[in-house]
Amino acid sequence: MGKIPLEIDEQVSFSKTIGEADVYMFAGITGDLSPNHVNEDYMSKTQYKKRIAHGVLSIGFASTTSTLMQQKTDMTAVSYGYDRIRFIKPIFIGDTITVTYTIAEIDQENLKTKANIEVVNQDGELCTVGQHILKFFE
Repeated sequence: MGKIPLEIDEQVSFSKTIGEADVYMFAGITGDLSPNHVNEDYMSKTQYKKRIAHGVLSIGFASTTSTLMQQKTDMTAVSYGYDRIRFIKPIFIGDTITVTYTIAEIDQENLKTKANIEVVNQDGELCTVGQHILKFFE
């Protein structure tokens, strides 16, 4: 049986400035046209004062980091799921986020890794957290 060639605390990261197109394309693909994301006037009357990106969009970028981690190996892997996702602070259009994916556990017997996901904005504020499981195949 193969062995996952990763180490505990091994990290990858991905950064991106969230653009208006990101939010509108995500809204169109998912059908989530909540005014939180697409109505500036509506949001101007809330505590946020402006539109916020979909929280799940940040998890999409976490998927990017899981792919980057998998590419450090010569093994095939698929996402086995996400746990403990929390949207702690809003991500606004124009924010630059950095997603960090850190290997927390390696289960060599079942060929799975568990990683911690942290998404921070340009001010270093934690916006999204979660855990991700990758299932590897020989």
